[in-house]
Amino acid sequence: MAVSAEYKAFVREQLEALGPVRIRAMFGGAGVYFDDLMFGLIVGETLYFKADAQNRAAFEEEGQEPFMYQPPPKDGQARKAVSMSYYEVPERLYDDPDEMVVWARDALSAAMRAKSGKKPKTKKRSRAG
Repeated sequence: MAVSAEYKAFVREQLEALGPVRIRAMFGGAGVYFDDLMFGLIVGETLYFKADAQNRAAFEEEGQEPFMYQPPPKDGQARKAVSMSYYEVPERLYDDPDEMVVWARDALSAAMRAKSGKKPKTKKRSRAG
């Protein structure tokens, strides 16, 4: 589902105290970035923030569920939905921009932790044969 320009502008406004946030189209939705780090996801008119072991409980205490990606069918067979590490932002945060930014910072920290835990990509060396 495509993300409207109006909703993108709304999200930018909600997060402006965080700093320069960019929203880039991806796979029918949009990624929410600070610098080059994706910490949010927009699907339709729903905002999700990155979650990990350190901030997931806050989402769960609010009754929020993780984003579930439904892959397209393969060879005519339905495929199992995949739980992603992004949780829907609680509705009440839209009325409290200061707390929205606190949650956004926590999501950004989760994205930084995830990035630092990944091994750097290495180039494949070709074998001389």
